[in-house]
Amino acid sequence: MEGLDALKISEDKKKYIVESLNPVLEEMVAECIHRMPRDPVPFMLEWLEQKKVNDDDKLLSPEEKERINAENKKLQDEINTVKSQMQECAKLAAGEENKDEEEEEEEDDDADDEPPPDFERPMTNKARQSVSAEAYGEWNTKKAFVAPVIAKTDEQKDRLRQVLSRSFLFSSLEENDFNVIIGAMKEVQVKEKERVINQGDSGDFLFVIESGDFDCIIKMPDGTEKVVKTCSPGDVFGELALLYNCPRAATVQSKGAAVCWQLDRDTFNTIVKEAAQKKRDRYDAFLAKVPLLGSMDAYERSQLADALVSESFAGGATVMSQGEVGKKFYIIEEGQAEAFKNGTKVMDFSVGDYFGELALITDQPRAATVSAKGPCKLLSVDSRSFKRLLNVTDLLERTNRYK
Repeated sequence: MEGLDALKISEDKKKYIVESLNPVLEEMVAECIHRMPRDPVPFMLEWLEQKKVNDDDKLLSPEEKERINAENKKLQDEINTVKSQMQECAKLAAGEENKDEEEEEEEDDDADDEPPPDFERPMTNKARQSVSAEAYGEWNTKKAFVAPVIAKTDEQKDRLRQVLSRSFLFSSLEENDFNVIIGAMKEVQVKEKERVINQGDSGDFLFVIESGDFDCIIKMPDGTEKVVKTCSPGDVFGELALLYNCPRAATVQSKGAAVCWQLDRDTFNTIVKEAAQKKRDRYDAFLAKVPLLGSMDAYERSQLADALVSESFAGGATVMSQGEVGKKFYIIEEGQAEAFKNGTKVMDFSVGDYFGELALITDQPRAATVSAKGPCKLLSVDSRSFKRLLNVTDLLERTNRYK
């Protein structure tokens, strides 16, 4: 509270500023800087409203949540039904309009054997507009959308399957959607020091790295450039502009010769975006409450949310065993767990607690056995993502928990 000492206010007010006010303001400012809205005031008001909704949601009992979700689903179904009816009405109206135009054109033909220069153009344009409307409607998105198909050899397809299977955005897609993505992606050969995307530009593509490393660079207020992250094979970059329809958040430059796979905005939005966005929204509010992750800004949390995998364990099930090689880091989303060292209970875990970091930090075998204490849902992060996304220095300060 050094900066508050000069203020002539009570200790209670200083404590309130540090413990209650600053955390909210810091999180809001970080999100505002990340999104860079043209008018920050409405953005911050909306952010605060959403935060209040998220906080209130945590106070609801499971029964209340289930009841509200059921009511919301019923309302959404009714909305979708109305939308479908409106769309059918629009199609019927368009059909009548086209019919009238055809009759007028037939009358013109009777009067003049030579058709007008743009005789076929109105019908062609209207047909395409109708298909476009269906492609982006919520009621029939995938059926109407036709993804591009870029020719590939069997060897390219095999390579691309291996790359996508390592990516959080694509690994959980259904087989049909997975094949659509493979067909739509384009191989891009990148030269050393080549800038694939530039901060501030509009984004029409995302990229998945097959080989090589890329630096994510942000331009600072003083004009200097700072490398804030390095992406490696299997990582995705350029997706934020597509997910949030915002300018590129950073410049991405190859460290050496590299190979990427490029995916267009329309295919991403139709096949991948909805699932990815739901996952980010679901976990972001939860991760913000985990003490270990308190220093992460909204962008960093979104990257971690992308890498999370949800795993469920029955009561008494072993999550990890003492002495085994550590491959994952865990955060408890629901339920409780307990740790045992040489058969002796050494720790209890509850919602928001984490474990499994010791073996990943020190490259040593697991220091304890952890079992689910009743039904338990965990969020796991693999070793590579753990070391890339989390601050290992902070974790090292906590490595004496089982001693």
